[in-house]
Parts: sequence; C-alpha cells; structure tokens
Amino acid sequence: MVDHDARLALLHDWLSRELRMRPRRIEPASSDASFRRYFRAFCADGTYIVMDAPPGREDVRPYLRVTKLLEPLGVHVPHVYEADEQRGLLLLEDLGHTPYLSRLAEPGAAGPLYGAALEALARIQVLGAEAAAGLPPYGRAVLRREMDLMPEWFMERHLGIVPTDEERAVLEAAFEWLIGEALAQPQVFVHRDYHSRNLMLTAERSPGVLDFQDALRGPVGYDLVSLLKDCYIAWPRGRVLEWVQEYRALLAARGGPAGQDAAQFLRWFDLIGVQRHLKVLGIFARLWHRDGKPGYLGDLPLTLRYVRETCRLYGELAPLGALLEGRIAAELPRANARAVGGPGT
Repeated sequence: MVDHDARLALLHDWLSRELRMRPRRIEPASSDASFRRYFRAFCADGTYIVMDAPPGREDVRPYLRVTKLLEPLGVHVPHVYEADEQRGLLLLEDLGHTPYLSRLAEPGAAGPLYGAALEALARIQVLGAEAAAGLPPYGRAVLRREMDLMPEWFMERHLGIVPTDEERAVLEAAFEWLIGEALAQPQVFVHRDYHSRNLMLTAERSPGVLDFQDALRGPVGYDLVSLLKDCYIAWPRGRVLEWVQEYRALLAARGGPAGQDAAQFLRWFDLIGVQRHLKVLGIFARLWHRDGKPGYLGDLPLTLRYVRETCRLYGELAPLGALLEGRIAAELPRANARAVGGPGT
C-alpha cells in the first residue's frame, strides 16, 4: 500500500508539475492481472487514462512498440500522448467505461459487437502481416511453458492432485501434439488476449482494443478463440461455429490465411483453444495461490469446460479428456470452496 501511495503521488506530480495538466481529480480506472494499474485523470480539456507500470515489475516499452505497430493499421488502440519510460508512466487516450462484456448479454447486442470485433481482428491479421514479421515468435518454448502452468498451478496447487507417472505421460503427449498443431497453423499477428474485457465500445472506430503489449507472431486461430471461447462469457457451439465461418469468409475475401476448407479452419480454431485454455487454467490458479487475487477462480469452471468439450471432438485428445473427466472435473468445485479459507489452504 505504501508503495502504491508513492506511485500515485509520483503520477500526480508528473501530470501537474511536468505536463502542466492540473487534473481536477484522479480516480482508479481499472487494474489487470499484472502489476499495472490505470487511473482516469479529469482535466480541463477532457479525461485521460494514466498507466502506472512500476519499473522492475513492468516494462512499458513493449506496450509502446506494439502501439506503433497497430495504430497505422487503423486499429483503435489508445493513443499515447506522453510517455516516461524510465518511471513507467504513460498518458493515454481514454476509451471510455464500456467493455464488451458489460453489453454482450443485452438482447440483440452480440451480433453487431462480434461483427465489429471480427472486422478489427481481420484488419490486424491481414494488414498486420508485415508488422507481425517484427514480433517475437509464439514458438515451441513459449507454447510449452504456458501449458506447463496447468499441472503445476491448477492440478497440484489448486486441486491438490499430484499427477502419477502415467498421467504425466498423458499430459506430455497431449502438450507435444498441441504444440505441433499450433506451429502448423499460418502465423499471424497475435494480440494474445483478444476478449470481451479488452474490447471497448467506443463512439468512433469501435471496438477500442486494450492490453496488447504481449503480442507475438503465432497461430491464426489464437485470437479468434480468445474472442469466441471467451473465459468470461459462453455461447452455444452452433453460434460459435457461425461466427468462426463468418471470420473465415472475412479472411478469404481479404487474401488472408483462411485454410483449405472450413473443416481445416475449425480444427485450427478448436485445437489452439485447448492450448490457450490449459494455459489459462494455470494462470487463473496462480493468480490466487501466488498473487492472492481470487477474482478469477469463478472463471475456472468455464475454462475447464472448453477443454473438456474439445477433447470429446478430437480422438487425439481422448487420453487427455479421460484424465480431465476421471481425476480433475469433480475436484474443481471442492478446490474453489476450499479457497475461501485463504491461499494455499
């Protein structure tokens, strides 16, 4: 708390003394799963967002680099007005108060909102081909490191399940197969968190796109599955398939990597979804057990459901599916209930 108070004082001094903005008030805007915090500054000429990224824990340079890649594509990312890289402070355009998640459940809202999000994603993946070449690869090491979070943090730390040698062999085989499938997909500009909490409903050029600093060059299906198999809101499989094919048609019309046929594209979508959701299971559990952030525990059941459902669709994932059904699914409600007692209990 003391460190946070010092950062807030630094932020206020930066705005008032160095940028001469003299904000009338500053209030929290949002926070995320990292050490970054965001504040809304109310000034005479409007509102701004200030990112507070403490040096040593966060680095604003990737954010600035990816902003410069996305803005020329016409993607509505927050414009950067001022940056103090050394102290981890950015003055950003305010994209408002309305994330997609707050509107998607309204009658008739999902179609137009997802339509706009798919258009923006196609812009990123097709027009961003040259920009993607300058991004680090979403390669074998990254894909494997992400999935390894699942047995470490979700199975062992959260569920209290230590995998047997046989179960570790099942995980090893599934992880390696999923890596091969991911690397075989066309490689494009990947946002990595293109979902309903990071897409903002804006008056102009909606959606506004947030939280893109970890972008990599990777599988074409990754951002699409982040959007349509969102860990915070779920849709019937039939509707998801309609949106997947709508997106494939967008890519094909613009000369993007749409695959040989609809079946191949759907396979790309489904299988990279398993990789992503295995990773997310580990991340959500780690946020609680390591960082003391319980807010994502309630999203674990949906995330696990996505993996279980896809394992039923692809024979190669049947052993992983059997492990999930036999050892893991029933333990999650009990583990979440135990979490009320505190981290690690």
